[in-house]
Order: sequence, then structure tokens, then C-alpha cells
Amino acid sequence: MTRARAEQEERGSGGSRRFTAVVICLFALVVFGILASLAIGRYPISPEQILLALRERFIDAVRTAAGGVFGAQFPQVERSGLLTDQMRAIFFNARLPRVLMACMVGCCLSAAGASYQGVFRNPMASPDILGASSGAAVGAALAILLELDARMVMLFAFTASLLTIALVMLVSGTARGNKLLRIVLAGIMISSLCNAGTSFIKLVADPNDILPEITYWLMGSLAKTRPENLAFVAAPMAVGLAPLILLRWRINILTLSDEEARTMGVNVGLVRVAVIVCATLVTAASVSVSGLIGWVGLVVPHLARKLVGNNYRHLMPASMLVGALFLLVVDNISRNLLLTEIPLGILTAVVGAPFFIWLITRKKESI
Repeated sequence: MTRARAEQEERGSGGSRRFTAVVICLFALVVFGILASLAIGRYPISPEQILLALRERFIDAVRTAAGGVFGAQFPQVERSGLLTDQMRAIFFNARLPRVLMACMVGCCLSAAGASYQGVFRNPMASPDILGASSGAAVGAALAILLELDARMVMLFAFTASLLTIALVMLVSGTARGNKLLRIVLAGIMISSLCNAGTSFIKLVADPNDILPEITYWLMGSLAKTRPENLAFVAAPMAVGLAPLILLRWRINILTLSDEEARTMGVNVGLVRVAVIVCATLVTAASVSVSGLIGWVGLVVPHLARKLVGNNYRHLMPASMLVGALFLLVVDNISRNLLLTEIPLGILTAVVGAPFFIWLITRKKESI
């Protein structure tokens, strides 16, 4: 083994140890953040009560599963006197789903942002670069205008987001020139059309009831998150995230030129399309339940790069953990800082914009 190769392996081993330590710390912070978020709120719940509630729900689930398998009725578990029915309802129907959703949305938007930045070789790329957010806004605004329920609003937003991306890919496929540039320009054009559609819907909406609801949705919030919302987005999020994790080492190759990537035996077109589709899927699922939340997918990957470097084998999981922690903290501020909730889109902009300005203006640093 040559000296240069030995030094390279030594550096790689050190990087892996650093990555492992960073991931363990981030994971511990996310777990601590979840437990803290479950406890704080307008209706405080102590750690002991949280553990009792989770224990009761777990035993109930085991009891139900065992009854289905063995066909027998098992005795009811005695309820703790420390938990009221109101407390159980708040914990399981509102707070726990919201905390988990904040982690899931932050994780997905950050993973999508990191993926887009690698695929498009552009540090300014974000999850809404292809119009997924703009399309979701049109779908949600239309559903609210038709006075549909919350589940239909999510379904309209999710479907419209996917249709928008399909239109972007169709338009970019028929145009000429650089493929990546065609996709970005098509995304800008379709996003403009979607924004016009949203503006028209706001124009014709009832200014007393419908318009405020549309406006609030566009600013982003997790206030209406319920257990069925988790079930609605869990599958598309999982389907989108799994390939991004498995393909993360190939995203490293996509950051090179297409010629270099092909010489390394990578099907550039197939991998690029797969990454774009998966990143778009998780973006659409996230936006459909949270509304428009900016800056997460743009800023968080850069913050993760400061922790673990540019290697996507390390950057992707780090971005997901940092994104989950970031949005969890922002959501806690949103629901606890003032008497009325602050929309998440406002808070992420307040935090994200100054951080990004600091990031790009640091001396001897580049994005």
C-alpha cells in the first residue's frame, strides 16, 4: 500500500468516526426534542404522564392484537388516575401527531433540498424549484374555495403538486438545450402559472371566511395535524425517502459532469430522474399537510455540510436529522411563543434568511 493511499484511508476513517459521532448526537437531540415537545404546551403534560399514556396505548395495542390472534377477550387495563380523558385526547389526537409530523416534514424537506442541490449542481436549489409547492398551493386553495374538509384539502394539494411536476417534466422534455436548465426554466414557468391561479382563487374567494383560511394555509402550519394525517403521508414519504437514502452515494457522482459520471458506469439519466421523482414525492407529501414552509430545504443542507462535509453518504442522513430537529424547534416556538400561533413560514424565514446571509458572506467560505 502506498503512502498516499494510506493517508487517504486514514482521512476516510477519521471522517467516518466524525460522521458517526455527529449522527449519534443529532439523533439524541431529536429524541430529546420530541420528549420535550410532548411535555410543553398550553396544556402541560409531565414526563411521568407521557410515559403512562404511552404505556397504556401500547398495552391496549398488544391486547387488541392478541385478542385478534387468539380469538379471546382479555381484561381491560386499569387506567392511571394521573391521566384524565381530556389529557389523553389532547396527547394522542393533537400533540403527539403534531410533534411527529414536524419531524417528518422537516426530514423530508431537508432531504429533498439536499437532493436537488446535488442533482442540479446548484447550492441555491430548494424543494420548490420544480413547482411542487406552487402546485400544492393551487390544489389546496381550490379545495378550500369549494369548502371541502381538511382531508380533501390535503388530497387536492398532493394531487395538484404531482400533476404540476408531471407538467414540468413534460414541458422540459419537449424543449431543446441543456437538460438541467430546461427543467429549471420549465419549473419557473409552471410555478408562475400556478401562482397566478392561486391569486385568482384568492380574488374570487369570500373575503370574510374563505380568503383568510387560504391565506393562513399558504403561510404554513401544523395546527390541524391529526392521526389520520400521519397515515395519509407516511406511505409516500417512506416511498420517497428510501430510494434517496439508497442512492445517496450516486448523488455524489451526479455532482460531477455527465461525462465523468458515465465513465464511472452510472446511468446518469435514470439516476437523475429517480432522484428528482423521489425528492418531488416527499416534497408534495410534506406541503400537502403543512402548507408552504420555505427555507428548510435550502438552509438545512448547508448547515449539515458544515457538520459532516459534502459527501452525500454522510450529508443525506445528517440533513434529515438536522431538518427534523430544526422544524421541531420552530414548531414549538410557533405554538408557545404567543397566545396565537405564528405561521411556520414566517418563523422559518425569520431564522433562515439571516442564517443564509451569514453563511454566504463568511470570509474564506463558499456554498
